Amino acid sequence: MKNLTNRIVTITIFQRQNVKLGPLMIKKVLLLFFLTASLSFAQAQIKIDTSVYVKNNKQLYAVVVSQNDKVAFSQYFNGKSDTTLYNNQSLTKSVMSLLIGIAIDKGYISSVDEKIVKYFPQLKDDTDKRKQDITIRQIMNQASGLWHEDTRNLRQYLIQQDPTGYVLKQPLVSEPGKVFYYSNAGTHLLSAILTKATGMTTLDFATKYLFAPLGIQHVHWYKMFDGYYDGCGLYSVEMPTTDMNKIGSLLLHKGYYNHKSIVPKKWIAEILNPAISYKTPWGFEGSTYALCFYHYNYDGAPMLYGLGWGGQFVFVIPDKKAVISVNESINNVTAIKASNLFLEKIFPIIYQQLQ
Repeated sequence: MKNLTNRIVTITIFQRQNVKLGPLMIKKVLLLFFLTASLSFAQAQIKIDTSVYVKNNKQLYAVVVSQNDKVAFSQYFNGKSDTTLYNNQSLTKSVMSLLIGIAIDKGYISSVDEKIVKYFPQLKDDTDKRKQDITIRQIMNQASGLWHEDTRNLRQYLIQQDPTGYVLKQPLVSEPGKVFYYSNAGTHLLSAILTKATGMTTLDFATKYLFAPLGIQHVHWYKMFDGYYDGCGLYSVEMPTTDMNKIGSLLLHKGYYNHKSIVPKKWIAEILNPAISYKTPWGFEGSTYALCFYHYNYDGAPMLYGLGWGGQFVFVIPDKKAVISVNESINNVTAIKASNLFLEKIFPIIYQQLQ
């Protein structure tokens, strides 16, 4: 309603200054007034709290919708607020993807197809020579073949003093580059690679080249026992939902924010149209995965999204010029149910209200 108030004040000023407005000018002023009013009401009309799937939903914490570069809707639930730092789980991978793209652009990493043996020379002594051909892209595509810590082995992995070395020593679970086999342990290597390549910690690099340019000031990012900041989301990068929405907006604007290039547009183009992708068994049915993002056509509109355990999302919908960011509770008992509920019941409510 702020814009609406401004227009009323503008018309009042014309009147007080006795400015003579011709019929054409009056029409233009009134047209601008009603267009502004319509836009204000359109941006405020998104409602979800009346839905039976939102009422008394103890898992839902935050939903922020931006459209046409403005926050069209934000609401917080279950005692949370816009200053809460949310556990983003595997949205950490999507953040890592942007950081890798920045590092490539600045010459720290030669290519996404660079072999990881450059950063982990111990692989030259491994009896399985296939490990020497694993690339950064394969790690980001969840197709590296590296060992995966399933729920049975999760604690075993998290207590490792050298989780990076541990995953590299384990037998491959599939042929590198051939099969989608989700590996948090493998994705954590991205943080180690970034640190080795740049000489900066992942957090310092992110702060300098991503967070600070976006005006993101409040972040908690936890380290694994090997001293590298978590690159996969098991410990997570935490920030307000509005800040994750800003990160998602980079994908709408070819990596630009406030007319300044933050992520190279070439990398954004690669994310939007990946050379290789793999079908995934979760998320929207029929989704594919590449470079730490999921791809899906929703109601005929191409969309990409990040997905974290328990219902952490950032949806980027170019046709609607919209970004939807979501945080929910991290409850292992209800995590899958909460995530599916949002995708199947709550997301459609929001999508249908996008202009």
